[in-house]
Amino acid sequence: MTEATATRDPVDAIWRDHAVPGVAVGLIADGEEWLSGFGVTNVEHPLPVDADTLFQIGSITKTFTATALMRLVERGDVELDAPVRTYLPDLGLRDEDVARRVTLRHLLTHRGGWFGDYFDDTGADDDALARYVANLHTLEQLTPLGALWSYSNSGFALAARVLEVRAGMSAEAALTELVLRPLAMTRSFFFARDAITHRVAAGHFVYDDGTRVARPWYIPRNAHAIGGLISSARDMLKYARFHQGDGTGADGARVLSIESLRLMRTPQAAGPLDAHAGLGWSLREIGGVLMASHTGGTIGQQALLACVPARSFALVVLTNSGHGSLVHQAVLNWTLAARLGIQIPDPVREARSADELSEVAGVYESPGNHIEISVDDGELVMHSQTKVSLAREYERKPPPMPPARAAFCGVDRVLVLDGPTRNAQGEFLRDASGKIEWLRIGGRIHRRA
Repeated sequence: MTEATATRDPVDAIWRDHAVPGVAVGLIADGEEWLSGFGVTNVEHPLPVDADTLFQIGSITKTFTATALMRLVERGDVELDAPVRTYLPDLGLRDEDVARRVTLRHLLTHRGGWFGDYFDDTGADDDALARYVANLHTLEQLTPLGALWSYSNSGFALAARVLEVRAGMSAEAALTELVLRPLAMTRSFFFARDAITHRVAAGHFVYDDGTRVARPWYIPRNAHAIGGLISSARDMLKYARFHQGDGTGADGARVLSIESLRLMRTPQAAGPLDAHAGLGWSLREIGGVLMASHTGGTIGQQALLACVPARSFALVVLTNSGHGSLVHQAVLNWTLAARLGIQIPDPVREARSADELSEVAGVYESPGNHIEISVDDGELVMHSQTKVSLAREYERKPPPMPPARAAFCGVDRVLVLDGPTRNAQGEFLRDASGKIEWLRIGGRIHRRA
């Protein structure tokens, strides 16, 4: 059996177990590069997925924005620890002290503290991001600046606005000039007008009666620099190779110093669960080595990029279904074990008394989500309802999140057992008195009501 077959067969088996029409996978391991596609781009108009099929990579785009900003840091155009008002004097936030003190380092590590999932569409013109940032003063300040990690799209949008102003061009143009072009990522785009002539994957929602195409195929322009990049498995491996390389681009010219690449992968603050926040990256130690990763989700598409620079390992998994994260985790676990000999242990369910279950039952709220945890027949049951939408109009509504059982898997840590988010973990965060104050799950904090 060849190395390609040894990799393709298990991945083929994994994606077929889930409601995912198509998958593109890229792998760097053992000094070799492997690319393949599985399934189809669209259940209504199927074309085979291959290594050059374009997918929406969602929030993995944030690592590109962080990379572009690091280029400006090296040029001396911005400083990580200077107040953002140094570059955006008119910045307004609900908390004036936060507006005065917030820095790029806060933004690139998701520690601004205000509500992060603000998705108002401010139009398709070049001023879309500026208009979005002008509305940030309407968002609730949930935690003190720098106090707690909570995933923030709106914080990264502010960082992208700094990129626009200091680069003197739109975020899309800056990312193209500073990152995509130097890395020869010729199959990576921000606008549908550029992607449409290539083979493009459509997103899909999964309903009880089957998988359907998700419409619209849509990212607001103001979100391009936080989640709007369209790319292929082949191009994403170019990006992964750069981030664990020597900092040079496709033509051998210097793009970033090795020191800046390492700084991006250096823990800056405690993140969720066992992770730390790097500059744009989520960092986790596995098997005694550091893994830098990021995921992305759009309307019916999900993506994963994971790098283990010390072992010259990188994996990209692109999927066109809201159930794609189940494929990502299974492929990541298999490749780490098969190629690096690293086993990620499964979380172990732990029994709790009725009083311990009752202690965490209740309502947890954020401006973007409502979560209710109840106890049913000795088990935790989680009901989640979103309050935000990425698009104003759907031809088909995304299916509501079904109730899911949950179980403890550590001190103040719970594991989702059912549904499209099964295997996800959350954690209860306590105040100084020991009282539960927050539930952090899906990277977002929810205050106990």
